[in-house]
Amino acid sequence: MVKAVASALATEPPTASAQAAHDPLSPPGAGQCRHGHMVRLLGRSRSQSTRRPQSRPARGRDDRARRVPHGSDGGASGEPGHGWGPLSGLRAALSGRSVAGQVFLLQVVIVLVLVVSAVVALVLQVRHDSSKEAHNRSLAVAETFANAPGTREALSAPDPTEVLQPRAEAARVQSKVDFIVVMSTEGIRYTHPKPDRIGKQFVGTIEPALKGESFTEEVNGTLGPLVQAVVPVKDPDGKVVGLVSAGITTENVGGVAEQQLPLVLAAAAAALVLALAGTALVSKRLLRQTHGLGPSEMTRMYEHHDAVLHAVREGVIIVGGGGRLLLANDEAHRLLDLPADAEGRDVHSLGLEAPMADLLASGRVANDEVHLVGDRLLAVNQRPTDLQGAPSGSVATLRDSTELRALSGRAEAARERLRLLYDAGVGVGTGLDVTRTAEELAEVAVPRLADFVTVDLAPAALSGDEPKTATTLRRTACSGIRDDAPLYKVGERIDLVPSSPQARSIDSGSSTLVADLSRARGWQAQDLERSAQVVEYGIHSLITVPLRVGQLVMGVANFWRSEKPEPFDQEELALAEELVARAAVSIDNARRYTREHTMAETLQRSLLPRHLPEQSALDVAYRYLPAQAGVGGDWFDVLPLSGTRVAVVVGDVVGHGLHAAATMGRLRTAVHNFTALDLPPDEILGLLDEMVSRIDQDEAVLDGNAPITGATCLYAIYDPVSRRCTVARAGHPPLAVARPDGTVDFPEVPAGPPLGLGGLPFETAELDLAEGSRIVLYTDGLVEDRERDIDDGLELLRTALTGADTSPQGTCEAVLDALPPSRASDDIALIVARTRALDTGRVVEWEVPGDPAAVRRARSDATRQLAAWGLEELEFTTELILSELVTNAIRYGGGPIRVRLIHDRQLICEVTDSSHTSPHLRYAATTDEGGRGLYLIAQLTQRWGTRYSPGGKTIWTEQALP
Repeated sequence: MVKAVASALATEPPTASAQAAHDPLSPPGAGQCRHGHMVRLLGRSRSQSTRRPQSRPARGRDDRARRVPHGSDGGASGEPGHGWGPLSGLRAALSGRSVAGQVFLLQVVIVLVLVVSAVVALVLQVRHDSSKEAHNRSLAVAETFANAPGTREALSAPDPTEVLQPRAEAARVQSKVDFIVVMSTEGIRYTHPKPDRIGKQFVGTIEPALKGESFTEEVNGTLGPLVQAVVPVKDPDGKVVGLVSAGITTENVGGVAEQQLPLVLAAAAAALVLALAGTALVSKRLLRQTHGLGPSEMTRMYEHHDAVLHAVREGVIIVGGGGRLLLANDEAHRLLDLPADAEGRDVHSLGLEAPMADLLASGRVANDEVHLVGDRLLAVNQRPTDLQGAPSGSVATLRDSTELRALSGRAEAARERLRLLYDAGVGVGTGLDVTRTAEELAEVAVPRLADFVTVDLAPAALSGDEPKTATTLRRTACSGIRDDAPLYKVGERIDLVPSSPQARSIDSGSSTLVADLSRARGWQAQDLERSAQVVEYGIHSLITVPLRVGQLVMGVANFWRSEKPEPFDQEELALAEELVARAAVSIDNARRYTREHTMAETLQRSLLPRHLPEQSALDVAYRYLPAQAGVGGDWFDVLPLSGTRVAVVVGDVVGHGLHAAATMGRLRTAVHNFTALDLPPDEILGLLDEMVSRIDQDEAVLDGNAPITGATCLYAIYDPVSRRCTVARAGHPPLAVARPDGTVDFPEVPAGPPLGLGGLPFETAELDLAEGSRIVLYTDGLVEDRERDIDDGLELLRTALTGADTSPQGTCEAVLDALPPSRASDDIALIVARTRALDTGRVVEWEVPGDPAAVRRARSDATRQLAAWGLEELEFTTELILSELVTNAIRYGGGPIRVRLIHDRQLICEVTDSSHTSPHLRYAATTDEGGRGLYLIAQLTQRWGTRYSPGGKTIWTEQALP
């Protein structure tokens, strides 16, 4: 509305008679025109009052306009009736048309003049360009032919025409000129397109060329009017020996322009059509915008607008350039409480507030500026009336926004609450930690909902269990605008009294609003001294909301207010309930995760070795670091074998959680069982591979979407007697070996496929290790993560082992310092084993012939060795064991037969033969004459067993030392 009024009052509208007097093209009665003519709206005089339009008389004399015939003496300009010639004809052509028609006709004339002028200019330009191009081409062709090889020599030939005529014609055809003439310095032609002209005088000027200059000219030659160029031909001394002329006839020059003329005319016609179409569209739009109204209709429209001006619910004020009020409608009088004689007075004298009066007097642009007028808030929009920039006045509209402000305030509060709920949905429950989730709830609500927020949870919920009762809570989170509030601190235990709001909320499962804490006896009964401090601190209102999911109540959230003097209301209570309801789901999810995580950790700890077995082959140290993202499937073990050998195994099950921990436990149990069979590493990995495949098959039957079990493993056996380590791995990172001389390498051990693929064999590698070598086994979490490639991790491991302490414990510390796990997403298992070598004096071995009589000698040799070791107490049992084992080897086995005694933590007796048949322990009947040997051995020894090798089998026994 501001823009419409400003446009209407941009200039002072003249009267109808004055307008006709100054318009030489206006017919008589221009104040009233036919339908389709534009009229100017009459403005209200400065001295007029704001009367209602119904009492105002009509301003026009007649609704119809009279047409003035051409040549009449009734013209508005006072000219004689015969008119002004062209002006009179134009006036006659325009007088009977609407404004849109007049604009259309004038634009058509202008477009026609512009198009004709453009066509003429373009044709002239084409002709000029064609002529210029003919000059340039003639000169270029002449110069090229004059400087062509052989031209100068041909001029000195006995018959230049014979040589030059064919060349000139060929060049003329190729260069598309009309002629190339070669002549002597006297102007006698040697060549010409018309052979009969050869030998005759050249038509044109040759003097400048004889002086060594090249030039062009337009002449009337033998071929007619033409453009030609004359170029001298010089010998090496610079002497002119001949001339070359090339040219194009004027007919061909003009032909280019004539060839382009149809295209130019076609383009001009197209431009004319487009211009006419655009003009028609503009005229049509103008006709549509004026709605085809005549003067009377537009006058009535003005009256209607005047009526609308006084009927609208917005105030409208028009102020002149001097700050005087020109017009104010009825609504403006009401909103500003203006006096009845306000029109014509200065705005500063109307009793308005100073900011409002200054704004109206300044005439500056204003957009929805809010001003206080009495008890109303008015939104003011203002625009200058002179759109050309001169400060002649302004138009302002006034809108009462008092109720709108109240509504917008409530809408803004609702929007803030929705934003708080959105932020809570994004910021609460970002992790799976119960405490952190409670802290996020407290942080998101301060200070937008409350000045202090505390969250109290049952201890069972913190540990992941479902709390049976919630009368005893622990302060889990606290957030506030200050840190010195006298509330319970984080970690303190709170025993709720039944009358407290928190206890009532937990018992009823509903929220509680305490408007005035100074009068809340039930809340004060919780802690009289502390409650007095809280009220003295300024906290005066409280909302308690139970943290409930279904029927499970895990604790309570408390919202405290101190800064705002008014207490919490019901809308804020509803917002707190919605906020806590969303957070309770996240806390319950974190609680459930904590329970599962705790169960998985308990299972994992029960499956990992609690202590290392005693053995003499290796000094072992280990570290296990669980993943922060969840329980992983990394595991390791150290297993003593027969013959003082030790097996070290490390594995990794892909994934986290209970499934990974359970699978790891199954694999570790299987390794224990397979190790008891005393099999080589490659066969043990093969059995593990079959077992993992069966696990996947069984789980696929139960759950078609069950994930495939992915597992890797490295199995190593170290023999301190031979100081040899046998290694096999299934998709696991390679082991590292730190030699006593300080060198570190990663031995080439065939990787083999991960466990569970099935059908692929595993290979072993044997390493000879010096005493004091360190074997390092680990899982991939040590050397590989999201920010580090495995190759970089292996290089860091090499560096750490090179400068590390030689003790296993020191090596573990050095490795973890060099490869620190930063928020590890995978668990880490690290085992460092330093090798020992068994003293050669504690191992004795000899070969026994395949004769039963050799059994006595084997017993004697064993007795002497035991006496040397000071083990005389074991002589009897050892003789009995050797007698039985050697006899069985002679009787049922094959040579060579060897006996080995090892003095370690136990006395170990081993008998080896070439047979792969294993003896079996059985219980002989009373009437049996044999079959009691292995039974006696089992009774006399701690352990006994059989292991196989490519060359046969070994039966071994272990006896406790006295």
